[in-house]
Amino acid sequence: MTTAGAPESWDDSYKGPPPPWDIGRPQQAFVRLAEAGSLTGDLLDAGCGTGEHTLLGAQCGARALGIDVSGRAIEAARQKATERGIDARFDVHDATRIDELGLRFDTVLDSGLFHVFDDEAAPRYVSAVHGALRPGGHLHLMCFSDAEPGEWGPRRVTETDLLSAFEAGWRVESITADHFEINAVMDASTAAAWLVHVIRLASS
Repeated sequence: MTTAGAPESWDDSYKGPPPPWDIGRPQQAFVRLAEAGSLTGDLLDAGCGTGEHTLLGAQCGARALGIDVSGRAIEAARQKATERGIDARFDVHDATRIDELGLRFDTVLDSGLFHVFDDEAAPRYVSAVHGALRPGGHLHLMCFSDAEPGEWGPRRVTETDLLSAFEAGWRVESITADHFEINAVMDASTAAAWLVHVIRLASS
């Protein structure tokens, strides 16, 4: 789930008890995508954390790669893959430089990554994902929503923010209200989210 910021700061998140986003299983929104047959082909899990969605994609038959800036998270993800006997790859890499991997993907997953970027980094990330997806490729993204009350957690993302970010070179298929399951924070076990499906246009 992590990539923005210094690698050591994200490594610190994986010391001690699991961070709020590391629930030890895939988010139900992505399970539904798997059940619908949407996790296919060459698949990238951007900001994969400890790898639950990468592993889910691999179990669906995708050729799955998870990347995260945290070496500690990637180490945990690789251990999960070994223990579960699942064929998935994991690499330490900055998600704002996905296009530098030299690989092209049919599907990109983003569970809780987009919202960690500020106004300067977010366009770089969107551009990098665009460069890494094949024309017609799918991005499935879930981010923190402005419907979440209070001030704890990452920045709130509005529907307007999403439409603006994916305006040029993309077709927005859907933006729907959903929720993250989280480890209890402020006595909450869920957080409001947007589930977004966008397609990379062939002409851009």
